[in-house]
Amino acid sequence: MAGLEGMEQPRGHAHAAAARWSPTVEDEHALKAVELYGDPTQAEVPLPSRPESAATARRLTQVVVLRHWGLTPKTTEDAVLLVSELVGNAVRHTGARVFGLRLHRRRGWIRVEVRDPSRGLPCLMPVQEMDISGRGLFLVDKLADRWGVDLLPRGKTTWFEMRVADR
Repeated sequence: MAGLEGMEQPRGHAHAAAARWSPTVEDEHALKAVELYGDPTQAEVPLPSRPESAATARRLTQVVVLRHWGLTPKTTEDAVLLVSELVGNAVRHTGARVFGLRLHRRRGWIRVEVRDPSRGLPCLMPVQEMDISGRGLFLVDKLADRWGVDLLPRGKTTWFEMRVADR
């Protein structure tokens, strides 16, 4: 680890962490999320506007992108990170009780949408190296190929798209 050369690293916790996280356990959680909340490729999935819903949105995105669509782990990782950022914005900044998650795939592209009842537009803020928050849309802007906001009669949909290789 950078800056910790020569320092003894704690031992004994690695097994506990490995036991808690594994791809198989994550897959089980993700599949359970689809059972509980629905398939975001078939219809918009409503989720309560609470911080813990970000984990549900990540799991739904993971199972769709990696398992259902068979895309790469890198694409999955990026999509999961970006959906977490959009959900975080919806939870923190909209005052909504519920937001919706929807995933689409078309030839060469995936699209992830988060709909909320607020018409307040998200702002891409300049980011400084030492900032501890405010990086959400910055990450979306850097990792997604396209992103935007569609205003609706009641609310908005914030979305991002990523190019993917078709198999």
